[in-house]
Amino acid sequence: MLAEFSISPIGSGESLSREVAKAFEIIHASGVRYEHHAMGTNLEGDWDAVMGVIKACRDRLRADHRRLAISIRIDDRAGVDDGLHSKLSSTRSKLATGRR
Repeated sequence: MLAEFSISPIGSGESLSREVAKAFEIIHASGVRYEHHAMGTNLEGDWDAVMGVIKACRDRLRADHRRLAISIRIDDRAGVDDGLHSKLSSTRSKLATGRR
């Protein structure tokens, strides 16, 4: 399963990097495969592991903030291994060969 998520406190000012760093620490320590990007994080693993990471991030930030905005998108496809890289590689290979 792939999940893209973002989490941020509401009402905590303009810069959120200090708060996002708290979530990054949890993600890194989790052992779940991940990639950060400018608007969130992609996670890859089984349902319980991925949702556990998202819950841990939520619990950590809720300890300091009364309100959070959390967005989650899930691609739950059986039989895919290393989807973090294979989906992008597949698309790039089609661009390189001119197939559309």
